[in-house]
Amino acid sequence: MPLANKKSICTKSTVSIIMNCFNGAEFVNEAIDSILAQTYTKWELIFWDNQSTDNSANIVSAYNDKRIRYFYAKSFTSLGEARNLAIGKARGTLIAFLDCDDLWMTEKLMKQVPLFDNPKIGIVISDTLFFNKSQKEKQLYKKRKPPEGDVFEELLMRYFISLETAIVRTAAIKELDELFDIRFSAIEEYDLFIRLCYKWELAYVDLILAKWRVHSGSATWVNSELFGKERRLFIEKLLRMIPNFNIKYKTHYNALLRKCDYEDAKEVWKTGNLSAARCLLKPHRFTGLSWLVIYFLTFFPFKMFHLIEKVGRLRP
Repeated sequence: MPLANKKSICTKSTVSIIMNCFNGAEFVNEAIDSILAQTYTKWELIFWDNQSTDNSANIVSAYNDKRIRYFYAKSFTSLGEARNLAIGKARGTLIAFLDCDDLWMTEKLMKQVPLFDNPKIGIVISDTLFFNKSQKEKQLYKKRKPPEGDVFEELLMRYFISLETAIVRTAAIKELDELFDIRFSAIEEYDLFIRLCYKWELAYVDLILAKWRVHSGSATWVNSELFGKERRLFIEKLLRMIPNFNIKYKTHYNALLRKCDYEDAKEVWKTGNLSAARCLLKPHRFTGLSWLVIYFLTFFPFKMFHLIEKVGRLRP
């Protein structure tokens, strides 16, 4: 079909933006304003208030825009369950996610939505900036661009999706056996997107189209002790979902198990139990140089390892 006659999905798709909020009054204005500033205007905001006790509801009600749909939860739920309930209210053919403390650049939707003209694409992501209250910024894909297309195996080895950049095809997410797994508090996004990419392809826009706010209240940091436990549950799910997963994807399966031991080792290491951390890492010490170095560091307090890890120079 000639390009001039091709009707782009960009001209007809409503994007349902899922914004979950629990006492997010400090940043919610900025987040909503970044949506209102979008050059792509066919969107709806599903604002799910998870029983906030601050001024969040009043802030949202002050916006006079029919595209903003406010819902107050009947009861407080986990973040994953709250997102599932919000998705249930979505009317759009595409679903995007923006937490109330993160931001979008004005052309985010305009740049990403057209890529869904490819019927194989189930998710589109972009580059993003991590920033803190001091306005110190770090570009996620500055040194290494993410893979595109069939990325299931790459995601198992190196998860690279940042939620605030993701737009997904509604039909793709709703064909899954479940949306966000409500058992998870630390890896609910990881679980969802890897399962999505098992059947659908991923596309990437090489532009900074979002900003992820780093602060002490972020669930990512609050729930870090759950990473190992939840990853093991995720592996069990993959074993049920994909016949002979541990055989067909043997390398990935073993890498996932190593990652679980790594996460568990860090948690006991933090408490000062160096021998327990060393015991968990010992079977993997000859897997690669990084693993050997990390194992060696378990003879020293965790703060030494943490300092090296923080500057991004040591990753298993």
